[in-house]
Amino acid sequence: MQHFKNIPDYCKAINISNPKQPYFDIRSFEENMPSIVSKTKPFKHEFYAIAIKVEGSGKAITGHHTNFPEGATIFFNTPFQIISWDILPDWEGYYLMFTKEFVTQSKHLQNLLDEFPFLKIDKSIPFEIEPKEVSKLLAIYESIYEEQQSLKQDSLIIIEVQVLVLLNFVKRFFNTQVKKEEAEIAFRKADVNLLSRFQTLIETSFYENVLIGKKTHSPSFYAEQLAVHPNHLNATVKQITGHTAKNHIQNHILRLAKSRLLQTEMSIKEIAYALHFDAPNNFNSFFKKQTGQTPSTYRKTN
Repeated sequence: MQHFKNIPDYCKAINISNPKQPYFDIRSFEENMPSIVSKTKPFKHEFYAIAIKVEGSGKAITGHHTNFPEGATIFFNTPFQIISWDILPDWEGYYLMFTKEFVTQSKHLQNLLDEFPFLKIDKSIPFEIEPKEVSKLLAIYESIYEEQQSLKQDSLIIIEVQVLVLLNFVKRFFNTQVKKEEAEIAFRKADVNLLSRFQTLIETSFYENVLIGKKTHSPSFYAEQLAVHPNHLNATVKQITGHTAKNHIQNHILRLAKSRLLQTEMSIKEIAYALHFDAPNNFNSFFKKQTGQTPSTYRKTN
């Protein structure tokens, strides 16, 4: 399955022109229709997408939804969601995409997943829009589109604010059309899934022959791999487990260290580098802080 880590690679794959910015893009469906690939195999990407479809034939599958409501529809995609389509070249409307880098550098979207939790669930619910709402949403998309066409020094901040307005409209639709109980269950499942992926990533990052380095000690490294903000990862992990993301990383490193000290003949130096420490002294300091003993003393006394 194809997996697109950035917007330029995605645009190239579906045969449309390169984006004007690497971390943000907005298009009208009409401008894509002459060249876009009309039928795709299932794929994933690592960015958020929010679209309004006013007209259009064929089938687009986002998450587990295969049928769109009649009439104008707004829908969204989340990172790592499975997507495919088989469409006719008659779609009308707009879509925009933004990456985790766009969120990280934004002044207004730092708490994106906390303020708009529908973006973290693994299902893209298409919302049917009343005719009176269509013009409001199209006006937002058109304003963002115009700003994107002639980028100026202050364009980024203007685009961020307009995206924030759009997200609040989608939030309104979500809260109106999805029962509160169903939403809470979906959000909880998303949080548990994030925790599971985080824990798995910690384990695989310390497998033998994995040469990632000291950044595997940092929650920011895992947040980047999971396409979420470090604050959101830490808040989610702590809410479910009672421990911070950093605690989980350090506890895993400590378990590996103890196991290798007791069950192998690896030297302290070899263990230090295997656990991605810059130097044996740093490993010694970490181990003593966690256990009250040096690695050598722990190995001898146990």
